[in-house]
Amino acid sequence: MARTPEAKALGVQMGDPWFKIRESATAAGVVARSSNYVLYGDMSRRVNDVYRQFAPEVEVYSIDESFLDFTGEADAASRARELRRTVRRWTGIPTCVGLGPTRTLAKVANHLAKKRGEMAGVCDLTSEEVRDALLPTVAIGDVWGVGSASAAKLSAAGVATAADLRAMDPRAARKMLTVTGERLVLELRGILCQDLELVPPMRKGIAVTRMFGRPITDLDEMLEAVAAYVSRAAEKLRQHQLVTADMTIFFHTGAHAQGPGRSVSGQAVIWEPTSDTLQLVTAAMAVVRRRWAPGFRYAKAGVMMDDLVRPAAATPSLLAQADPRRDQLMTALDQVNRRFGRGSLLPARAGLARSWSTKADMRSPAYTTRLSETPVARA
Repeated sequence: MARTPEAKALGVQMGDPWFKIRESATAAGVVARSSNYVLYGDMSRRVNDVYRQFAPEVEVYSIDESFLDFTGEADAASRARELRRTVRRWTGIPTCVGLGPTRTLAKVANHLAKKRGEMAGVCDLTSEEVRDALLPTVAIGDVWGVGSASAAKLSAAGVATAADLRAMDPRAARKMLTVTGERLVLELRGILCQDLELVPPMRKGIAVTRMFGRPITDLDEMLEAVAAYVSRAAEKLRQHQLVTADMTIFFHTGAHAQGPGRSVSGQAVIWEPTSDTLQLVTAAMAVVRRRWAPGFRYAKAGVMMDDLVRPAAATPSLLAQADPRRDQLMTALDQVNRRFGRGSLLPARAGLARSWSTKADMRSPAYTTRLSETPVARA
């Protein structure tokens, strides 16, 4: 959500659902937007394309964060400022840059660049003298890799800042926080413990979960929704060249809904690891029918796939009925959807009308990926 200049202070609690604050928020000038993952993903790709013009190696860490290799830059800080200006000029996205000899120090520097306006979006911790001056100002909970539980342990031991953690005995840090703690101490000292991951690691799990546009009370609609989510998850499996025999289906009522609550999940029976949409949908439908109970207003459902493996490493089953034509069918399915758009070809079980689909009435336009929603400049 964003607030207009005329917006007034709101008495809103963190986590309040939109329907509870809609009237007061609108009256105060708040502009609310639904998630627009297509736009976010495309803008992330554009920003990283700019990064690759400034660094030979780029690790895309998340949709809004990347690590760049500035090794050999004579004046890394000036180069970082130039990068910020270019990203802002070409994409309109504001960024902050943290420089350091290790990933942990680069993350600390990025945190400081965001928090300290006098740094103008760039913080350079490559100098040990600068680190000595700034690390004592960084709270232990703001160090990358230190979660709330770890921060509590460290604080109880008198470790309150990044500088305190740097001064800690690595063996004591390992005993308290496992090998992660030892690596943090070393990296805060400028000792590189982890290089850039230029090849994304193999995914360990895939999940597709959605809130419904309206509560589902009918079994057939729940079957449609779960089939659609499983189809999307299977597409992701094939995209990453993975298979699985471990699939969990869940659905539950909403936290703020009226009436009785219910939350259920079930494990699908899959004889052999697969990425076949039809096989996975069939297995998921059995779970939904087994766990379904009428009389509830279900608000959300999802599918979670774990124990992902490469097809060559999958353990075959004597009970599975292999059909080589199914691989060709899945290839054709993906080709059709790539050419004509995701969802152009789906199992019939996934439905067509989909009145239960997630609402996105407040979604911003897909400015960069949909021609009909591209802004038009007028003289």
